[in-house]
Amino acid sequence: MFFDPLYLLFLAPGVLLALLAQWRVTSAFQHASHVPAASGISGAETAQALLRANDIRTVEVEPVPGQLSDHYSPDEKVLRLSPDVYEGRSLASLGIAAHEVGHAIQDAKRYPLLSLRNGLVPLANLGGSVGWIMIAIGLVFALSGLVWAGIAVFSATVLFQLVNLPVEFDASRRARAELLANGLIAREEEGEVARVLNAAALTYVAATLTSILTLLYFVTRAGGSDE
Repeated sequence: MFFDPLYLLFLAPGVLLALLAQWRVTSAFQHASHVPAASGISGAETAQALLRANDIRTVEVEPVPGQLSDHYSPDEKVLRLSPDVYEGRSLASLGIAAHEVGHAIQDAKRYPLLSLRNGLVPLANLGGSVGWIMIAIGLVFALSGLVWAGIAVFSATVLFQLVNLPVEFDASRRARAELLANGLIAREEEGEVARVLNAAALTYVAATLTSILTLLYFVTRAGGSDE
């Protein structure tokens, strides 16, 4: 089924959007990484300043290897920044660091969708692995019941993506507001930061679209196998 032309047809919009998103992220980050922030502070200092401003004392900020590997771990209460962001003093570094702080703020304020997203992670991982296997076996051996069961399991992955999307947009909104409110960027610098964050958000849109289209493909194949 992996070479099914119908699969490629269904996934084509998601793949094209993902390629566009990757290009935009790379382009926006590279451009903004060459624009020094007027405040002169690093991504790590930005994260620490915003955490203090929101009275979040239990979250540590530490470097992590890789490029754009930045993330916030709610279980460990650790905000990890890639070397370019941790040490960088560009608008790209500040924007990405602030975005991850946005997640820490969500966690501290018990933002409902973040809690829901975190709770869906195990189910999403199961859906992305076991669900595929169930569907593949069901289609190969014409076991429609197993196919539909696999679709139900895979649906958890789609639900995760749907919940994750507003979580990421909210974190970016908080990032821009916090940077401005705490004087870490000037009003005229916000546009450059916004371009980086909006480009990153497009990758989540692409991932959500791809998961939905994959689910629709499975449902279409399952409907055909029932005939």
